[in-house]
Amino acid sequence: MRTVVLLAHTGREDAVEVAVGFSRDLRREGVDVAIPAADEAVFAAAGLTDCVTFDGEPCEAELAVVFGGDGTILRAAETCRGTGIPVLGVNLGHVGFLAEADAEDLADVVRGVVDRTYTVEERLTVDVQVTVGGEVVATNWALNEASVEKAARERMLELVVEIDDRPVSRWGCDGVVCATPTGSTAYNFSAGGPIVWPEVSALLMVPISAHALFASPLVVSPSSKLAIEVVGETTTGVLWCDGRRAADLPFGARVEVVRGHEPVRLASLVPAPFADRLVRKFELPVDGWRGASARRRELERRGRDDSRGRDDS
Repeated sequence: MRTVVLLAHTGREDAVEVAVGFSRDLRREGVDVAIPAADEAVFAAAGLTDCVTFDGEPCEAELAVVFGGDGTILRAAETCRGTGIPVLGVNLGHVGFLAEADAEDLADVVRGVVDRTYTVEERLTVDVQVTVGGEVVATNWALNEASVEKAARERMLELVVEIDDRPVSRWGCDGVVCATPTGSTAYNFSAGGPIVWPEVSALLMVPISAHALFASPLVVSPSSKLAIEVVGETTTGVLWCDGRRAADLPFGARVEVVRGHEPVRLASLVPAPFADRLVRKFELPVDGWRGASARRRELERRGRDDSRGRDDS
């Protein structure tokens, strides 16, 4: 029996409803559905019963389909970590940059899953380590970003940032974002960092509201090590990984961020240029663009006109 993991934003009635309909369509095609045991009651109340359930790590499955926004997809990436199961997001949120389909495309999603016409790409992640006094006190990982943020609203966070074991600058700031290309359209974008195409291998470091002469976003090699040290004695910080997992950062804490040892596998039904996604998700104005195809048609038209002119002569 083929099995697909089903995850949804269970706090949203529309997400559960769409996921239940999707599950029924899959099962009619002979594909079984597995759901987290913690979500069983919610799905059962919506009419979805007789599913495989799992605690913690998913059972053996070929794909995880996720209904919700980017937060739900990040939860799915966490759930599927270590299993090799690719994640396919169906957007029910606002921007939904991680999603590969929208709710209105549900019939196409069902067909793509049943026929296995989706493709899978690996996205770079980061591994994070926190030390205090030379002792490791926390380890974590992120698909989008690891951010160091101030714990107290009324005080700036005093930080020294380092690249490849060399100090770069000291910032009094609200925090620092260490992002992946996948996360460049998330917190990194809000903090003023650059948008990086997903196929580019790089790590990003972007200060948040830094009071410093040099406070520019940095883009470094994927093999680099980013480090952030809390040096202000009167402030403490918090480490957030994908906005989901946190660790306290006292004075003297050191956060090291490196390329993750395990990528996240994202599935896509119809691969499209990343530029098209930017335009669609951010509703960017492109009126007046003619592009290569339009210019080619114009040249072909002119060529036909010239040809007719020579024939007439």
